Amino acid sequence: MNPFWNSTQHRLRALFRIAIQLMLFLLFALGLVFVLGDILLPLIPADSAMLSIKVRNNFLFAEMTSPLIALGATLLSMFLAAKFLDKRRFRDFGFHREKGWWTDFFFGLGLGAVLMILIFLVELSLGWIRVTGFLTPREGNPFWLGILLDLITFVCVGIYEEMLLRGYVLRNLAEGLNYKRITPGTALLLATLLSSVIFSVLHLINPGASAMSFINLLIGGIFLSLGFILTGELAIPIGLHIAWNFFQGAVFGFPVSGLPAVNPVISIEQILNSPMTGSIFGPEAGFIGLFATLFGSIFILVWVRKRKSGILLHSGLAVYQNPTQKVADATPLDSNSEPA
Repeated sequence: MNPFWNSTQHRLRALFRIAIQLMLFLLFALGLVFVLGDILLPLIPADSAMLSIKVRNNFLFAEMTSPLIALGATLLSMFLAAKFLDKRRFRDFGFHREKGWWTDFFFGLGLGAVLMILIFLVELSLGWIRVTGFLTPREGNPFWLGILLDLITFVCVGIYEEMLLRGYVLRNLAEGLNYKRITPGTALLLATLLSSVIFSVLHLINPGASAMSFINLLIGGIFLSLGFILTGELAIPIGLHIAWNFFQGAVFGFPVSGLPAVNPVISIEQILNSPMTGSIFGPEAGFIGLFATLFGSIFILVWVRKRKSGILLHSGLAVYQNPTQKVADATPLDSNSEPA
């Protein structure tokens, strides 16, 4: 057996696909940083409105462009990976919009908002936080600019993190683990766990990270994966991720994975700093965030059961199907003769 090449599927094996896609992502990100910072930025007139709101002279320019750069690098790298590495259609990463995609997306948005509203109300009612202000401006810049930057950031982060970690890594891991005695369903569950570990590890460098934050984010990664492995689409995870982060940081002023809110709609002071609240890391490192995650998981299960008339793993995510093969003639590649 060739350790690099799957002769049945005529493509590289899963770990090499993931590694090359990641390298493409980093190369595109660096390239876009160069284009924006060294080519486009010097072209901005010295008396332009952009400079008058201090975008060029402080970190706001980087804050505005970095999430867009990461999103652009994700789209470019995954498009090329789909065509040349994975040998699949781009929409097979979780974007089959004809199957109620937008309905699930708005459900995810609503769920993320509701869960964070509940966290805020519980902490406020128990005296764990107190409100200190509203519509806080950022370093002399208007409030609308700060909230716009937050919106851009959290929309981009919600999209590219879900595309990379769930749409690409989880799916490829599931195909690679679908081997010999491991069934597609088991492979999908193992891939969910592994991709969630990666998701949690990536947040260890954030301020205030701890063993509690690691465990919570690992469970949070499974929570975000739930909509994907039950529907085969990224609609619920993307909507959920965007709304959870936006309401957490930009609306209620909680730290988002250790990163403090700068100009939230509601400014707060954390009175209780304990494992219950997550302290400086935010609710994601506290028991209150864990409870919200478990509560939200129940809502996802109820929603999927209603939409799909049952709850079943979308085990097809672990089974590679050649895109040139007609659906009617497709035979699930459950042979497990070779790891993908």
